[in-house]
Order: sequence, then C-alpha cells, then structure tokens
Amino acid sequence: MPRPEEIPRKNVFVLGYDLKHQPDVEDIRDIEHINIHALLHSDEVANQDGYDIEAMLSNARIVLDQYDSVDGIVCHWDFPGAALHAILCDEYQIPGPTLEAVVKCSHKYWSRLEQRRLVPEHTPDFCAVDPFDDKAMEKITVAFPFWLKPIKGYSSMLGFHITNEQEFNEAIEVTRRTIGLLGDPFDDILRRIELPDELREISGNFMIAEQYVRGWELAPEGYVQSGKCHVHGMIDMVIGSNGKSFERYEYPSCAPDTVQKLATSVSCQLMEHIGFDSGCFNIEYFWDDETEKLWIVEINPRISQSHSYQFEQVKGLSNHEVAVQVALGERPRFDQVSGRYKCAAKFLHRRYSRENRVATRVPTEEEITAFQQNVQPDTRIYLRIQEGEQLADLRDQDPYSFVIADMLIAAQSREELEQKYREASESLLFEFETLEASLARPKTGAITAYDTDLEHLATDRPSAN
Repeated sequence: MPRPEEIPRKNVFVLGYDLKHQPDVEDIRDIEHINIHALLHSDEVANQDGYDIEAMLSNARIVLDQYDSVDGIVCHWDFPGAALHAILCDEYQIPGPTLEAVVKCSHKYWSRLEQRRLVPEHTPDFCAVDPFDDKAMEKITVAFPFWLKPIKGYSSMLGFHITNEQEFNEAIEVTRRTIGLLGDPFDDILRRIELPDELREISGNFMIAEQYVRGWELAPEGYVQSGKCHVHGMIDMVIGSNGKSFERYEYPSCAPDTVQKLATSVSCQLMEHIGFDSGCFNIEYFWDDETEKLWIVEINPRISQSHSYQFEQVKGLSNHEVAVQVALGERPRFDQVSGRYKCAAKFLHRRYSRENRVATRVPTEEEITAFQQNVQPDTRIYLRIQEGEQLADLRDQDPYSFVIADMLIAAQSREELEQKYREASESLLFEFETLEASLARPKTGAITAYDTDLEHLATDRPSAN
C-alpha cells in the first residue's frame, strides 16, 4: 500500500481564479492530495467589456496542456464561466455537465420552457421579447406588473420591474444600448449546440417578460452525480429596503421546513430530468405564503461563491468542497461537519439610489483591519468602490441601487447578525458628493457637499413557523 507522500496529487483547475476567493477554494479536506491551479483569472473571464469565447478557450487550453494530467475543473462564475467549464470538461474527458444541459439552465427562455413542461405549477407566466422590435410591447402576453430580463444575464443586470408602458419603453432604451455585451457572446455559445425549433428565432440579445411574483426568496444549492440530485444547503436571499435589490444572502434558511423540502424536491426533479449531471447548481425560488405557491426564479448551473463564506462559518467547510469532489468524480461528504457559528450572511452594502455620485471617502485599509481585529474578528469587508470613483462606473449593478461593499458576517443568531451588520455599517463610513461639487471643490480643500451613506436593514420579512 503506497504511503500518503507517494500518492500522486490530483490537478484541479479553478476557472476564474482570484485571490479574494483563494481561501474558500483551499478550505477543503484532503487539500494535501490536491494541487489547485488557476485556469484563467477572474479578470479574464468576468466583468469584461467584451467576451471573446474562442480566445478564452484557447488561453485555457494553453494552461491545461502544460500538465501531465487534468483531473478536474471547477467553476463558480456565471457567464461565460459555466459554459466554458462544460466545453473544457468535454474536451478533456473529465466529469462535468454537458453544454446543452448548462444552457438549458442559464438560457432564461429555454429554462422556462423546460420548467413549464416538467413543473408547470411552479413556473410563472412568461414570453420572449425582442428589444429591437418597435412593436415589442404589443406582443407581450404577460400582464402588468412583470419582470423584464435578458435571456442571459447575471447580478440583476438589466433586470427591470415593469408596471406600465412608459417604464417598458425606458427599460428597452437602456437595454438596446448594453444588451449586446452579453447577448453577442451568448450567441457564440448557442451556435455550439443544436437548439429546438422553438428557440431558433430567439437570439442571445432577446429579453424575457415574466409574471411578477413575490414572497420569501430562497435558494437550494446542490449537485447531481450519476444522475442523482443532492441538496447540501438552503440560502435565504433577503430583499433590501427598496423592495427590489438583494440585501443579503443568509445561511441557513429561516423558511419553514415544508417550504424547504418542497424546494428541494422541485429542484431535484428539474435537474435530473433536464440531463444535468456531474455538476453543481443553485436554484432561486419565491415562496408566496399568502397563496402558498412556490415559484421558480432561475437556475444557476454552478455553486455560488456568494455562499462560500456562509458555509465555512456554519458548516465548517466552503462549498468548494462539494465542487472539487464532484469535479473529481468523488462523493461529497459535506454533511459530516459543523462550524463555529449558527448563521452567516453576505451583505451587499448598498446605496439605495441611482443618482451618480463621486466617492469622497471610503473606509481605509487600516480602518477595516482595526475593525476586524478589535470588533468583529471573523467579519470580512471587500470594497467595491475607491475614493475618487463614480458610482456610475461600477460594473454589474441592478437598475435601482449601487453595491459599494460586500460585508461577510457570522453570528450566533439572526438578531446578532443584523446587529453586527449595523455596527459595521456605522463604523465603516462612505461619503459621496455630486459631480458638480466634486469639480468645483479645490483639490486640496475640504469637502463642501457630501452625503454620508448609512444603510438600514429591511426587517419586514416574516418569521419562520
């Protein structure tokens, strides 16, 4: 029997690697038997001004071909990461979902067609929308109010709550200017698979109108292996004070057990029947407690890096543990651990306005370090904006607010979690001023006009039974 030091290490590649998430990726058991490699960095596959799919694939192959063995690839980025992951897993003959199954999940219109076929009682009304059709409004079959989204988007990008024709026209005007950023490269992906007849006229630059549903939003995260679906955690996606933007991703879910079991059952029925295998997923739902209806929001064919910290603090391991084991064709052992805290959340610290401002003050590195060392040792703070930057230049924002920082916080109760977030918000200050004031203010003078950003929690979510 070979000694542990004689067992060859397996090469696992992270598609979209970055230093921010390096601790999450490496927080897995048996890491001493695995070599973790960067397969393109996050700034090469995400948040781009343009996505050259073939160039990304070529660059990835150059990296992979340097190694004697390619044992597994993991991905936690949406587009185009999940699609690149499927293509490369197929080329290198390692465990991974097919490209067709990934697109069935992430193509919002195709996904809705599959949902309506398999679980119609959980599928909102919907229809395809061509944003470049001047008569698009006349062809919409979904009643006001409805959501308008790109058939391929992420981070609520170009997601609009539409209540009347004027709002629709305004949303279409914005959409026409920017949808090609993702729509064009998504067409490159679609050309790689055989589409059903009902999708042949639906380009990557289409939108989808969806019935407006609301309620408690939750997301089971799981994986499919050898055709069998497993769910390893349930996340609450809590809406902020504007009623439209996410405030935090909280684990574990506070939803009633019956709702969590139903979401798990529907998720596994979907993932197993659309042919998704050897991969991870999370599915977003709305639970309307007034009508007792569970509505599917969207399917994401990957783990979420926005959930990693929460699993670490509560379960004791990052969800990358699951992703790596599935990528290697091994059975995850995620239910055999426990962490230091009872709950944890990623707070999207927002400025609830779409008025452009210049950041005149952001928390300094010294202030963040002191806060973490002296006040909240396990809290992580990541700034999205730097001093002198404009809010309008931030990437991947929803149409209703700006995320200016990520605050990752763990606690022993939900009440303590909210209190610690208030404490962090009040201790780590952001200040903004108008563009006019910024231009008029002397470079070395004091700030003459600014507003201080102190966000407040939305606490109107119903408590679990």
